[in-house]
Amino acid sequence: MTRQQVATVGPVDEPRWLDEREARVWHAYLDLNRELHGALERQLVRDSGLSNADYSLLAPLSEAPDGLVRSRELGVLVGWERSRLSHQVGRMEKRGLVAREECPEDARGSMVRLTPAGRAAIEAAAPAHVRTVRRYLFDVLSADELDVMDRAFTRVLARIEAD
Repeated sequence: MTRQQVATVGPVDEPRWLDEREARVWHAYLDLNRELHGALERQLVRDSGLSNADYSLLAPLSEAPDGLVRSRELGVLVGWERSRLSHQVGRMEKRGLVAREECPEDARGSMVRLTPAGRAAIEAAAPAHVRTVRRYLFDVLSADELDVMDRAFTRVLARIEAD
């Protein structure tokens, strides 16, 4: 639809451009997200041979009863599309970290099970990983700053989920 076509449907909303402070915060958030993920990835690979993607799947599997989660639910837990999840599970399956199983309630569904090797990998990786998270995030913030971030993140997530 062209701008002229939009104008015939209704008024065109002018964008609410970011002011200087908003732009600074937005760019700082993008930089933080990129750099923190990079630091976590480097630490995981160096200390455990796991990637962020590996850790992202191993963590919820390690917290699940019997280390077993339905594929669809695992995808929701980590926020991944089915294709990305399937490829990552396949890579991890080849390394013996997880195993796929048929879903007893639904022949079309599948389950992902944490193997003993996967449990050992997440248990070995978790202490250094949480130290890194603390070092780069929590240790540099005050209790008041954490409270503000908690409220802000909760409100932003609620808006996204509502839309």
